[in-house]
Amino acid sequence: MALSRIWSAFIIVAIVVASIKCFFFGQSDIFNWMVIGKADDPANPLKLDGIIQTCWVSVELCLKLIGILALFMGLMSIAEKAGGIRLLSRIVGPFFSKLFPDIPKGHPSMGHMIMNFSANLLGLDNAATPFGLKAMESLQELNPSKDVASNAQIMFLCLHAAGLNLIPVSVIAIRASQNASNPTDIFIPCLIVTFMGTLAAMLIVSFKQKINILQPIIITWVLCLSVVIALLVLYITSLNADGIKSFSGLLSNGLILLIFLLIVLGGLYKKIDVFDAFIEGAKSGFDTAIKIIPYLVGMLVAISLLRTSGTFDVVISGIKSGFAYLGADTRFVEGLPTALIRPLSGGAARGMMVSTMQTYGPDSFASRLSGIFQGASDTTFYVIAVYFGSVNIKNTRYAIGAMLLADLVGVITAILLAYLFFG
Repeated sequence: MALSRIWSAFIIVAIVVASIKCFFFGQSDIFNWMVIGKADDPANPLKLDGIIQTCWVSVELCLKLIGILALFMGLMSIAEKAGGIRLLSRIVGPFFSKLFPDIPKGHPSMGHMIMNFSANLLGLDNAATPFGLKAMESLQELNPSKDVASNAQIMFLCLHAAGLNLIPVSVIAIRASQNASNPTDIFIPCLIVTFMGTLAAMLIVSFKQKINILQPIIITWVLCLSVVIALLVLYITSLNADGIKSFSGLLSNGLILLIFLLIVLGGLYKKIDVFDAFIEGAKSGFDTAIKIIPYLVGMLVAISLLRTSGTFDVVISGIKSGFAYLGADTRFVEGLPTALIRPLSGGAARGMMVSTMQTYGPDSFASRLSGIFQGASDTTFYVIAVYFGSVNIKNTRYAIGAMLLADLVGVITAILLAYLFFG
């Protein structure tokens, strides 16, 4: 019900705002651009896609996902038959059994989740999505109420949406393309923000599910992860922008190829028909990509209406006026559009970040803050639509609230760190 209400609110608020602009401020063309507008149309003053074009974009996105999902789910099928997923489940079992008490020991979903988290950690979005969808399917097998999100599914998605990421390569690349004096200066703030967001998500959901996070195993894993991240920070800060890009490519893409190699070798060692196993998994990837189209179209259309109606501009203006009235520093408000739109659309947030850099300069406080926002979390509503939609979950319970609260922790942390590092 929560998702239904939020989706309805998006549409109602957007149309009300657009109506006010049309009938009271003389913007008579706003309805046209909201429906049939194209971002690449020179005559379009909004430079945003309307709902018709958004529908096409949604379907195209799902069609592009078919190949990626088919590839990775095919490989996952080989790994399952060869016993690789069970091996991963045993490795992470002691930790995950505390965070996911409803999952039986050694269940394949644990292996799927660790593959998803690992891909997210390395910034491999194309790999993270298939692994995450497979994890949701495995968790759905344990779900007693098939249309209601289970505790394990909520914990998984909240941790996934927090977006713990080692190196925000795309943000660094965009900053470099905009001639920033030090494109990598947002690396440490981004890493800290994603780590804090992940901890916040874990704490919020654990509190809701009455999970004791002060258990020795959980504390040990968190401390070990903190040490690993600290060591990586020390190493990466010694590299320049080209060095970071090279290291990231070697680490992430090299690891993907290593996973491919280990999966195939494991399948051959276990004497399974690896190609038939791949085809079997790839078929499920195709089915999943088609299944999520309605959910993605519905969510992206609602987001498109919010953007093209100018609702975001109204919100930003109100926030800036409020802080100016209180006499507070309002520089952070100029970077807020990226934070506000990030939970709704990754592509839109990326465009907002570029727009901020072009408006205020790549080395401005607002541009650096915008870059931290862009590299600091996942697209919450996209995650909700795609992942819950893939298993036909209708009742998401408190998942949306928990994710948005973790996003808020990330936003506040990002602002504080921006003032600490660049203020």
